Amino acid sequence: MSGDPIRFLIVDDIAENLLALDALLRRDGLEIHHASSAPEALELMLVHDYALAFLDVHMPETNGYELAELMRGAERTRRIPIIFVTAAERDDTRRFRGYEAGAVDYIFKPIDPLVLKSKAEVFFRIGQQARDLERQRDELRAIASHRDLAIARLKAHADNSPLAYVEIDSALTILAWSAGAERMFGRSAEAVAGRHASDIAWMTPEGLDVLRAWLRPEADVPPRYAAEVNALGPDGANIHCEIYGSVLRDPITGKLSLSLQILDVSERHRSEKVRTLLIGELHHRIKNTLANVQAIARQTLRQSDSLTAFEQSFGGRLQALSRAHAILSDATWSSTQLDQLVHDQFQAGTLDPERVHLRGPRVELSPENTLRMALSLHELGTNAAKYGALSAPAGEVLISWRRLGDGLELQWEERGGPPVTPPRRVGFGSTLIRSGAGADPDAISVDWRPAGVIWTIRLSDGVTHVDAAPTPARAPTTQQAQDDGFDGCRILVVEDEPLIAFDLSTELEEAGAEIVAIAATVSDALAVAKFEAIDLAVLDGNLCGKPVDPVAIALSRRNIPFCFVSGYGRAHLPQDFPDTPVVEKPFRPEVLFSVLRALRNGAQANRTPETV
Repeated sequence: MSGDPIRFLIVDDIAENLLALDALLRRDGLEIHHASSAPEALELMLVHDYALAFLDVHMPETNGYELAELMRGAERTRRIPIIFVTAAERDDTRRFRGYEAGAVDYIFKPIDPLVLKSKAEVFFRIGQQARDLERQRDELRAIASHRDLAIARLKAHADNSPLAYVEIDSALTILAWSAGAERMFGRSAEAVAGRHASDIAWMTPEGLDVLRAWLRPEADVPPRYAAEVNALGPDGANIHCEIYGSVLRDPITGKLSLSLQILDVSERHRSEKVRTLLIGELHHRIKNTLANVQAIARQTLRQSDSLTAFEQSFGGRLQALSRAHAILSDATWSSTQLDQLVHDQFQAGTLDPERVHLRGPRVELSPENTLRMALSLHELGTNAAKYGALSAPAGEVLISWRRLGDGLELQWEERGGPPVTPPRRVGFGSTLIRSGAGADPDAISVDWRPAGVIWTIRLSDGVTHVDAAPTPARAPTTQQAQDDGFDGCRILVVEDEPLIAFDLSTELEEAGAEIVAIAATVSDALAVAKFEAIDLAVLDGNLCGKPVDPVAIALSRRNIPFCFVSGYGRAHLPQDFPDTPVVEKPFRPEVLFSVLRALRNGAQANRTPETV
């Protein structure tokens, strides 16, 4: 082994001869072993490696020649150099026999120390060289092992990485092509190895020009580059790539090669485009919504006789628009079922589900049609409750719709109400109803029959027909407002928007409630919710970016009823309180009062679970 010392073996049956040779040969870096017989010598040679063996020719039982022949017969010992030591006269016959047995030299007794040392020095140096070569061999093996392991790791990383690894030379010949490149470009390493990069249709000509520019022979320092280029996928489809290149120079030949790491960012680019479109669409919809609110406010104010009438009309219309937005948000602004819009009017209290009948196939409306139809249904319901069929005890409304080509025809028919006469002037409510068909004024018609008005709304686009049969379900009847107020009722308002908090507290105080506190943060709300005397609480869904869950838990532990007043949908409110009622922003005071009365009177099953 490379770390072992250099060893000589002396074999002689006379102990004095062993000691004498040992004394003459002794030196630093040399380990000398003794054997007094052939069997003992063979046993040592099976355990240790020797650079030289001194064998006495005349030994009992097995002499030196016989021991040499035994050594030549074994693989482990046949290469050990042998010097015979003899006291016999110089005899060519004996010498030839020794050489035939494998000896390299003879030493005759009495031994000349200079001759012995000079001959031993040769084999000591040979032993040193052999040891150094073994050490270098072991070092090279270790280096090769580390190299192979590093290459295997790099290959595994390259093959399993989402990056494609490609190496080309200065002539743009493919030198390496990873499994990631095979997946990305749909071409095997065997098919592209040694081919010119322009012959395999994996990179656009513009991309190849970028690679050529990176392989400039005048570059003194191996530079690193990055660029975005277009490549070609297995089916020829465009792949948008980020490509990172490192120029390598061979230290011997000076030739350049280019190591490329390529990342497919096509999906990210598509996402960025979609995000840009969505942001633009969001801006458009926000501005349109604000413009609609502005128009509704102006026109409602223009045709209202008092601020009270304005507040009721504007609040109802704003609530209808808000609820339609909530429905669309739950559907990720894709589409809304028509019967869901009608049921939403049940929930809002605009329509009485016991006096409204639905009939029609299942259809879905686009976001634009959803918003317009929600306002139209709200206005139709409000008018029916004030002046039409729902203002009389026996009145009822039939809402039916049918397929009209690729579009839809909806009919609102009132029955059993007071006699109908056409209005003398067209109010803003009629304008909102007519907006349900979009920009086509001819898509709306009205028949002022004395027995009951009939409105017909036709939609030519933005309608998806679903084959399933309609299953209109009755929505739960909304809790009707009661005459009793909130005199003496202590209410906690938890809201972080100052104007909304002011509006909430003002409406509640005018209804007779006592506002215990207005809390804008979770910590302030907890300080009140845990210790103050409270009858009811109104909670926003989020306070300054923090969830309101701890406040809801604190109120629940004290069995204090509460509701959420929030712009969030149910999915974004505290999940431990699925039965807690939600009043959506912007809120209508009568809806909030109805929910709070139900909480106070215990009429609604809204008990929240104890949280440990």
